[in-house]
Amino acid sequence: MGDRSSFPWPAAGLALAAGIVMIVSGAGVALAFAVTLLWMGTLWMVGSPAPPPSAGVEQEAMSAERMGELFEFSDSPIIVTRRNRVAVANRAARKLLGPHIIEQDVRMALRQPEAISLIDRDTDGFAVIRGLARRQDIWRINRKTLEGGMAVIEFVNRTAEADTARAHTDFVANASHELRTPLASILGYVETLQDDADDLDPAMAKRFLGTIEREGRRLQDLVSDLMSLSRIEAEKDDLPSDPIDFTALVRRAALDAAGPERTARLAIETETDFTVCGDVQQLEQLVRNLVDNALKYGGEDTPVSIHLQPQGSKRVRLTVADQGEGIAPEHIPHLTRRFYRTDPGRSRASGGTGLGLAIVKHIVERHRGRLDIESTLGEGTRVAVLLPIENEAEDEA
Repeated sequence: MGDRSSFPWPAAGLALAAGIVMIVSGAGVALAFAVTLLWMGTLWMVGSPAPPPSAGVEQEAMSAERMGELFEFSDSPIIVTRRNRVAVANRAARKLLGPHIIEQDVRMALRQPEAISLIDRDTDGFAVIRGLARRQDIWRINRKTLEGGMAVIEFVNRTAEADTARAHTDFVANASHELRTPLASILGYVETLQDDADDLDPAMAKRFLGTIEREGRRLQDLVSDLMSLSRIEAEKDDLPSDPIDFTALVRRAALDAAGPERTARLAIETETDFTVCGDVQQLEQLVRNLVDNALKYGGEDTPVSIHLQPQGSKRVRLTVADQGEGIAPEHIPHLTRRFYRTDPGRSRASGGTGLGLAIVKHIVERHRGRLDIESTLGEGTRVAVLLPIENEAEDEA
């Protein structure tokens, strides 16, 4: 009801006077009374102040605004809904779902049966959905209901965890297979020697023993590489700080990898001396792996070039190039995966474990460097490693 002090009395008096004039003019008492009453009622309504806004609506708007300010710079996508419409979406949510989701029905924004089911239940809970942004991604959606029909929905990206779990499963399966193969060969030849020890031809026995030795060394190399990889991964966050004469290290490790029988195939070129901060054993292993791969898969009697040169003022570039058959483009992105081989039979025959480039990649990452692999079929492969020079390692981290 309106406030009596704010009622427009002068206008009411004018309405009453108009009613009297209508009666005098013969309009009839009933009609004049009705018009006067309607006029004064309208004046009463106009004179009444507008009702104050609902405290609940005002509180909801204020709560949504404050939550928006709180969540805006969160790394996790977060949206606030009011009666299932998106009232607030932080920066991460707008990047994930698009800026158009504001004021959109959240179910239309997500378009995932699991998420829609969670929202329709109108209770606290979570749902796991796939393909929200990309086909293979996995997200957990957490929903917390609030008063006034509001809710907070948080998106937690679980893709990396799933990828890691899958990678571990694949690694265990591949490692088991790689270990089982030489073990089966060793056990098979040993059993043959035991069963036919008296009747076995000495030349054949010698060949069997040679196979056992070869498979035993392959097994030893595989276990050694697995231990190296495990050690490097355990230290991946520990940035090496010991200054190393990288030029001398490259020469020493390259000659060690080649051995006396392959040294003549090496062509080592260095423009100057370089000092890096690093782990001596790991950098030597990196060079040995690259040089050994180039010598194994390069063309017979063709040179392997090792070039050390500056890359700008902050990095040194080590390039190892062979003149082999080259690698098809579709294989290159996968070369640093554990146990990945472009030619499994040839790799095993040459004594490869399938872990060499995986170890190189992890060593490079630990030293805050970069690994590039280029190859042309029929021409050869070139692997480049960029490492920060001493006193620049922290800047590159």
